[in-house]
Amino acid sequence: MVFGRIAQAVAQKAHFGFGMEVSFFDPYPPSAEVINKFSAKQLDTVEDVLRDSDFVTLHCPGGGSNTNLLNKERLGMMKKSAFLINTARGDVVDEPALVQALKDGVIAGAGLDVFAKEPTVTEDLLTMENVVLLPHLGSATTETRVAMGLRSLGNVKAFFDGQEPGDRVA
Repeated sequence: MVFGRIAQAVAQKAHFGFGMEVSFFDPYPPSAEVINKFSAKQLDTVEDVLRDSDFVTLHCPGGGSNTNLLNKERLGMMKKSAFLINTARGDVVDEPALVQALKDGVIAGAGLDVFAKEPTVTEDLLTMENVVLLPHLGSATTETRVAMGLRSLGNVKAFFDGQEPGDRVA
């Protein structure tokens, strides 16, 4: 729903790769240039996106007001043929409500790589045929792993050069 960097990368594949129409809600929308690039439709509310979409992909931070953003009520607004894809944070989806929605046919299915009580996965999700589960793989690209390694080396170098490491933990 939020149309930031990650959502735009998903939109790139969905729109140009599969010819999908892109709609979104974002309280801090991107430029008109970005919206036009994807021929995206900016909607006024999260609820409008839920009613409009065949695939709802979540790309927002967890916690705070986003905790249980997709709850029983909002899941009920989705099309019965819709799929929920959550690669954001586990707490963004009310997992018991999602399980019930999947069992009752409120939505068609879900793809999840984040879970409410990671690393534990809700037992029902493990046995459902209309759910695809993956470990959180957002950083599993060669480019990202190389960048992470180089960043770590940069921190070590800074430390031994008597400088403040860029990613100090303690």
